[in-house]
Amino acid sequence: MRLIGLPLILAVGLALATLTAEAQQTGKVYRIGWLAPASLPTTLDAFRDGLRVLGYVEGNNLVIEQRYANGKPERLAGLVAELVGANADVIVTTGNPATAAAKTTAGSTPVVFVAGDPVEAGFVASLARPGGNMTGVRTHFRGTQREAAGAAQGGVPQDVSCRRPLRAAAPVEHDPPGRGGGAFAGPAGHASREVHGAYDFERALGAAARSNAGALMPVSSALFHGERHRIVSLAAKHRLPAMYEHRDFTEAGGLLSYGPDIRFLNRRVATYVDKIFKGAKPADLPVEQPTKFELVINRKTARALALTIPQTILLHAAQVIE
Repeated sequence: MRLIGLPLILAVGLALATLTAEAQQTGKVYRIGWLAPASLPTTLDAFRDGLRVLGYVEGNNLVIEQRYANGKPERLAGLVAELVGANADVIVTTGNPATAAAKTTAGSTPVVFVAGDPVEAGFVASLARPGGNMTGVRTHFRGTQREAAGAAQGGVPQDVSCRRPLRAAAPVEHDPPGRGGGAFAGPAGHASREVHGAYDFERALGAAARSNAGALMPVSSALFHGERHRIVSLAAKHRLPAMYEHRDFTEAGGLLSYGPDIRFLNRRVATYVDKIFKGAKPADLPVEQPTKFELVINRKTARALALTIPQTILLHAAQVIE
């Protein structure tokens, strides 16, 4: 009986394994459209990590169609149309301009965004009940900019050469959706410098330097994030201490950053995509707000600018880059 039973068990096991493999090969392959102003490998990798934990792997049961505007926001609507034409099950958008394009062009295709203030921008009816075919993660909080300004005031209490209070220039995208076309005006009297595209950074930062701005505070946007190396380089060229909302800027050489952990938020976006794949409607998925904020300081940049960051601020940093 044992001699007969063992081959039978092995044969049945082999047959089940074959059926399982065939089921995996013929199972649903999900297609995600990924839309951003520029290629941001760290955010896409974080999104992939989130998907992998949930069982989605490219080349197995997942395809990610990537589209980038590359400094030409007028292309975004056409790129959304391409993703819809490619039969994307879900479109993931990074930043307000990409999300605005999806709002007008995606039709009934579900959209999951990482965007500034989606209610103010008109993407959703409310954070609790988005309505329509869009939901996702909110990134923008005016309070984080105030706290970053406070940290900067501690690190750069006055313009050393002119002995006057810190005055920060805040470049913003021209009429960015959801921002009302303006910049955060903090207690130090921030001056707005509009940026009309990636080509415009040299002019905007040069004007800030010529106006004797004591520091730089770019308003967070997907365009700025994609051009962070250029912004950081220009800030160093003009010797402008700069405060940012995301750590990627500080890792690229910026002075300091304070804001939500964007990589963590992109991993959270994967959970929205998973729920939609399983039948949930975007209208019923509340927009998530970040709860994790981090202060990152680049002491190497501080030394290059002849600045001393007070120990009281260093103690609050999640990371100090030497």
